[in-house]
Amino acid sequence: MNTLTLREDRLRQFLALGKPRVVSLIVFTAVIGMFLASPDFPPLSALFFGTIGIALVAGAAAAINCLVEQKIDAVMMRTHRRPLPQGELTSRETLVFAAIVGGAGLVVLYALVNPLTMWLTLGTFVGYAVVYTVLLKPATPQNIVIGGASGAMPPVLGWAAVTGEVPPEALLLFLIIFVWTPPHFWSLALYRREDYERAGIPMLPVTHGEPETRKRILLYTLVLVPVTLLLLPLRAVGLVYAIPAAGLGAIFIAEAWRLWRSGQIARAPALFRFSILYLFALYCLLAVDALLRGPFRA
Repeated sequence: MNTLTLREDRLRQFLALGKPRVVSLIVFTAVIGMFLASPDFPPLSALFFGTIGIALVAGAAAAINCLVEQKIDAVMMRTHRRPLPQGELTSRETLVFAAIVGGAGLVVLYALVNPLTMWLTLGTFVGYAVVYTVLLKPATPQNIVIGGASGAMPPVLGWAAVTGEVPPEALLLFLIIFVWTPPHFWSLALYRREDYERAGIPMLPVTHGEPETRKRILLYTLVLVPVTLLLLPLRAVGLVYAIPAAGLGAIFIAEAWRLWRSGQIARAPALFRFSILYLFALYCLLAVDALLRGPFRA
């Protein structure tokens, strides 16, 4: 293997630490927050440097998650091929990578965006890498409910990057992701229950069983859809958003209902995949609605 190939392989390993697929969804919702906060087009400096800074800190948080959970990852089918369990990277390399990437992201946000965005992003980093990963995940089946607050922050960060403030409209965007998170992750946990059980992680299907998990997925989905439509009576959106959002919500509820009624765990992977598409589509609709109606304001 030549030197160039070795370097490319190392780059791939470090990139994998940052969980690029997860970070891409984080960055996407943050960017939508930037567009919704802007009367016209977001300032290019806030859009560019805000996106870079948020992405870097998110990647650092993912690396810390990999570092803390490397022994857990080694016994789970879904994660055992990550660089740390495979011995491709060391704990020290991971820590240095996270420090450099995360530090660079915070400097970019503070110096080239605004201090509020930097502090909110740092708080999100601590919430995910420390509060969720270290404290909540190994301790309580409510880990994803409480820890979901960190995952719901990106649109707030994007909004703050453009305006330097966090108004109620931004908190509505936060609430959508916060309520979406439990049915999204519990559907994953349902069909990966043996993985979590083997790793000793108290995810809901392990501690409360599959029937209770299926019921809670349905209950949270029933709450989620009205939350997404709460934007309409508050006049933050128009029918361009509300009608498709209601249709997508009806599909989400129908899939959660079928999972609950049938008891067929084989339905869980499809629900998990649909939940990702659902969130992506919702935020696209928000952007299109704002583009057609003007500024996103409640």
